[in-house]
Amino acid sequence: MLDLRFSSALTAMLILALADEEGSPTLSSAQLADKMGTNASLVRKLIAPLAQDGLVVCAKGRSGGARLARPVEEITLAEIYRCSTGDKPLWNRRSGNEHDCRVAANAQSYFAELTAEAEQAVLGALGDRTLADGVRELRRFDREPAQGTSRGSGTC
Repeated sequence: MLDLRFSSALTAMLILALADEEGSPTLSSAQLADKMGTNASLVRKLIAPLAQDGLVVCAKGRSGGARLARPVEEITLAEIYRCSTGDKPLWNRRSGNEHDCRVAANAQSYFAELTAEAEQAVLGALGDRTLADGVRELRRFDREPAQGTSRGSGTC
């Protein structure tokens, strides 16, 4: 089901990528939360699966925090997507009892196939992009004049 997990996890990873580039590779959940405009508890929930799958390394304690586990060129957006969404489908299909109607009887199977195909397309598009590509795109957006949107000042 579409929700904010992927976009939030991607935002956190992009912030960690920029922090690494700027020489402060480890950020606490409070620092990440501040940069993301959310709370530290949510950040810890976002980071946990990323750490479990080896995309980030976390250290506890006063000087702890999260940092990227691998170079940005080696982390694909598909990996971040899979970690952040888990086994949740892109779309949920309607559940119900079998009906005499030919459409209702086969709609769940048809929708399952559509969902699987869409999920593969998403993973294909994200698999071709790395976190390094994302950082480059962020820089491009900073250079281009915004139309009707406000750009943040300062760096993350």
